Amino acid sequence: MIAGLEAAAALLSPLLVALERVIWVQRHLHPPLARRRADALAPAADAVREPLRELETAAWPEDLTFVRDRLADVGRQTLDMAAAFLDAARVSGDPFDLYRALRRFSRVQEALYPLAPILEPVSRWFLDPERRNDHDLVERLRAGALREGGARTGVLHADNERDARGGFSLYVPESWGGTTALPLVVALHGGQGHGRDFLWSWLRDARAREVLLLSPTSQGRTWSLMGPDVDAAPLRAMVDGVAERYPVDRARVLLTGMSDGGTYTMLCGLRDDTPFTHLAPACGVLHIGLLGGGLERARGRPIYLIHGALDWMFPVYTARMAREALETVDARLVYRELADLSHTYPRDENPRILDWLLAV
Repeated sequence: MIAGLEAAAALLSPLLVALERVIWVQRHLHPPLARRRADALAPAADAVREPLRELETAAWPEDLTFVRDRLADVGRQTLDMAAAFLDAARVSGDPFDLYRALRRFSRVQEALYPLAPILEPVSRWFLDPERRNDHDLVERLRAGALREGGARTGVLHADNERDARGGFSLYVPESWGGTTALPLVVALHGGQGHGRDFLWSWLRDARAREVLLLSPTSQGRTWSLMGPDVDAAPLRAMVDGVAERYPVDRARVLLTGMSDGGTYTMLCGLRDDTPFTHLAPACGVLHIGLLGGGLERARGRPIYLIHGALDWMFPVYTARMAREALETVDARLVYRELADLSHTYPRDENPRILDWLLAV
């Protein structure tokens, strides 16, 4: 038993370091710099190999095999993800191969998360770094996760397997007491993405700030940017459905999204019948459907617009044009042009977005 616990402890530290390095690589991924990012990730991944082998061979008590098996699975998935990224960066160089390799990261996090109530370092890793030393918060999250009865909390899914479209994933903070109305973040994935994956781009921050997080999956392969809008009504229904089960602070309902999700954030969020009070599009463009009068609905609306100066898919001048258009109609605009951001989601911007959303 002692050998097994020691093996778990020996693996956990390099594993969490490697996962933190993946977040850094993901945030700073710019295709021309992919080889450098691979060189930064490789040593962290290599440090996982030997502790993983020791964990797999250590003797474990029967009642703790779940911990061993889960850690081993996360370790193997992490190495596979790193190998796929290194191969894409050093061999193919195709930007979409790079993104596909890192998309596996959501599954790694999903596999690791059930250990958060059991292993405190895991629980702290699933927090905004600035909140990791909040001992009271960590204890409330642990106690809530182990609490029996009451409303369901944690990571929940509704018709949102990865081979399905049109469902959603929901995170309800385990620390929620059951009565307080919570702000709601609705986070939209990018083109070809999935809500079950994009949930993990926001979970650490929602958990740290104790807000509801809804991550829907588009009806089609991306959001309704062309043709009939088949996504707006389901999104409203999802928000209403969550609000029927959990008290939502209707003055703080944020719609945010990445790439196509950012473009659709503005298109859907500026509809007349929208439930969304705040909009935070990232790395998208201003949809042509908003021109010719539609942008007037942005007047007085709180909008947090994020774009990368290195964006190779939607060059930064498109964001500057959107900024000018929104300023012209007197939107309550925060414009964030990030000098080191390419076409990837800036997770480190989430705490600032939540500070903005939660401001009195």
